[in-house]
Amino acid sequence: MKTEAIKEKYKKYNLEPSDVFKHQHYLIITRSGIEKIQAQEDITMDFQVIKCEKDFAVVKAVANKKDTLIETFGSALKGDYKNGNCNTWYVMEMAEKRAMSRAVLKLTGFYELGVFGEDESEAFKQ
Repeated sequence: MKTEAIKEKYKKYNLEPSDVFKHQHYLIITRSGIEKIQAQEDITMDFQVIKCEKDFAVVKAVANKKDTLIETFGSALKGDYKNGNCNTWYVMEMAEKRAMSRAVLKLTGFYELGVFGEDESEAFKQ
């Protein structure tokens, strides 16, 4: 049933093979896939910086799809896999991308199917 629901969403949003990939136990949607879904659903987004430091950032996304409004967060901590979740110096941008991915996937029901965004974790990279 879960597989059928994912296939339906794949078709609904005109996702292509380059927009998704399998990663161990999860299906991952790439940045391009997230952007396609956001555009088709006309999801608007506002961001609020919660914390911005040299090696750590938290961003709150307030997302709206028609009459549904959600708030979610994205964070990035520079460091290796033991001491962080981001191996790049642009932590603010990563936190923003993570918040956006989470908001889009929550509003469109992908999260309940166990689908994640590629930007949500360094471990999700293809």
